[in-house]
Amino acid sequence: MGLIQRAIEEAGIPTLSISLNRTVTEKVKPPRAVLVGYPLGHPMGKPFDKKTQTSLLKEGLTLLRDIRVPGTLVDVSDRYRS
Repeated sequence: MGLIQRAIEEAGIPTLSISLNRTVTEKVKPPRAVLVGYPLGHPMGKPFDKKTQTSLLKEGLTLLRDIRVPGTLVDVSDRYRS
């Protein structure tokens, strides 16, 4: 995903990954990423957990706007437990 993100960013469109694995994310080096700490296959948390999913989406959009340094990885896993 990081390669696609970089191409989109070169076109002037900011991107943000929602990531589950710090090690993989650090190797891929996306322009911006949020580490949520959920299990594989559940990047937005538990199915039908509208409250958590909405909160994560809103936080992601805020970070998309606020992160200015390329390669920034924000760990929010303490706020979004599985």
